[in-house]
Amino acid sequence: MALLLQGWLLAARRWLLAQETAATARLHHHPLCPVFEHENPRLKHLPLAVQQKHIVVTCNYEARRRGLYKLQLIHQAKSVCPDVVIVLGEDLTRFRNASKDLYAFLRSFSWNARCEKLGFDEVFLDVTDIIDYNVSNLNFNHLSNAFFCLAKDDPTVGFAYDASRLTGHLHPKTASANLDPASLDPLHLRLALGSHLAEYLRTRLESDKGYTATVGISTNKLLAKLVGNTYKPNAQTTLVPPYISDGEDESEDNVTSFMDSHDVSQIPGIGYKIAQGLRAYVRQRPADFGAEPAYDSSKETMLVHDVRTHAGIGPETLERVLGGPNVPRGIGVRVWGLLNGCDEAEVGQARDVPAQISIEDSYIRLDSFDAVVKELRLLANKLIQRMQTDLLDEEDEEDEDDRWLAHPKAIRLSTRPRRRENSEGSRNRSFARISKSSPMPTFVFNLKESVDVVVDRLLSETLVPLFRRLHPEQRGWNLSLINIAATNITEAAREQGGVGRDISKMFRRQDEVLRQWKVEETAALEAEEVVEGSSEWPERRREFFERVGSEDVPTRSQERVCDADNGWESEEDDTVGVALSRCEECRAVMPPFAMGAHGRWHAQSGRGN
Repeated sequence: MALLLQGWLLAARRWLLAQETAATARLHHHPLCPVFEHENPRLKHLPLAVQQKHIVVTCNYEARRRGLYKLQLIHQAKSVCPDVVIVLGEDLTRFRNASKDLYAFLRSFSWNARCEKLGFDEVFLDVTDIIDYNVSNLNFNHLSNAFFCLAKDDPTVGFAYDASRLTGHLHPKTASANLDPASLDPLHLRLALGSHLAEYLRTRLESDKGYTATVGISTNKLLAKLVGNTYKPNAQTTLVPPYISDGEDESEDNVTSFMDSHDVSQIPGIGYKIAQGLRAYVRQRPADFGAEPAYDSSKETMLVHDVRTHAGIGPETLERVLGGPNVPRGIGVRVWGLLNGCDEAEVGQARDVPAQISIEDSYIRLDSFDAVVKELRLLANKLIQRMQTDLLDEEDEEDEDDRWLAHPKAIRLSTRPRRRENSEGSRNRSFARISKSSPMPTFVFNLKESVDVVVDRLLSETLVPLFRRLHPEQRGWNLSLINIAATNITEAAREQGGVGRDISKMFRRQDEVLRQWKVEETAALEAEEVVEGSSEWPERRREFFERVGSEDVPTRSQERVCDADNGWESEEDDTVGVALSRCEECRAVMPPFAMGAHGRWHAQSGRGN
């Protein structure tokens, strides 16, 4: 089904629950406080802040009530709240483990495996099929005595509920929780069922895992995420119909009035640069900044309503205002849709492994090459350890290749240079990152080598050359951040579970068993890794890279964005390489288009034996 909203298509195919699995206000990437509070319940009633280096990366609601906030300096936090309890959060192992556990718990309730994790503490669930199934089972003569079925194959698994009303908070506040039996709106009914499912999941999450949750219920990811922020913590909110206006009275459209009340910087997908572009266009002057070093500390409020109702505004105007040489086409349509509450991004499929593994650190001053190499070594060490923790099968220790659940196909290096000081000593703000990527070297998957040996090779053969390409000048730069990411992670086919079985591995093991009776050729084939720019690199492959570009592809929720600093999407890339494929038989590395011919070569060679 599709709904028309302000002349733009609102994809209402998905009835979503935006499940935030920790009681933190918009700090989805740092659910640290709830983990500490879970380990020590006494901390729930004390002002608690988590320290990384010299700043507060997150704090609980009691601390915020007393004036603490994200990215505040530690000495400032202590002066504002002398009795604040400060805990160190440098080691994220326990938080990653908690995040995995909570994600697996929520995923177990999904039927269609559309369960997408965003950061540490936020999960989107597409429950379309569950809601449709339970709507079809309703007795419309007795809606108040309904049973919500959680398993298709067992009608006894579920919970009793009142389908004639919504549960939890509603937006707008004046909306009635009771459904009108005389004119039962299908969307209203489905949202009601979604509210009961959300309440059940929140209750189970707290009783089984000890964590509270904040939930938003709506028809797309954008609305579900935003409406979930209305009441926090440990609450849920449903954005109720009508979702479209009849054209006569715009106030009847709850989506428009809801979106209009937000500042443009609060809209997921509208990051720092786009927000500043919108402010500058509407105000006809640059935005005025505050003194705090936050990502968007403009003193001026710019509501969505101010932009949406500005004279002559529309997708064409936004395309002209926000577009540029490094901005993909369609930015105007995308941003205009977001301002009107439209988000067609689907919830991504559940994954056993992360879409990417990213390690980064920030610096007050980093302006020497030796210091950069030292930091790159530390980050590379953490990246390799994270890869082995998150991507290895701990139960399978016999076959080194089979132990890898997934293989990152690319590695990306990103830096955030500080701008040069102005003549008067000030410095213009910049949060833009620059990036370079290259194929992930195969030696990182060698488990026979120690981590230190792998890190040394990764540093000298990949990271330092990437850094030299990012910053060819010998000096004069000053970095505030370095990020190393293993990207484009592709899950490996497994021999267990039927679906996705890797038949090539089965044949390879068969060959190993029969090798003692097989005549081998004398000369062994040496597999070489193809490197872009080498003399052996054919012109046809070079053209392929230039045409296709990067395969460092973001997740589904990150596809339609072109702003680098928004927290909803991944940063922009200036990527030059593509991921390569590896032959399972001889381990040779090559572009994907060469795999077919390479396989035929193996077949012919096999017949020759």
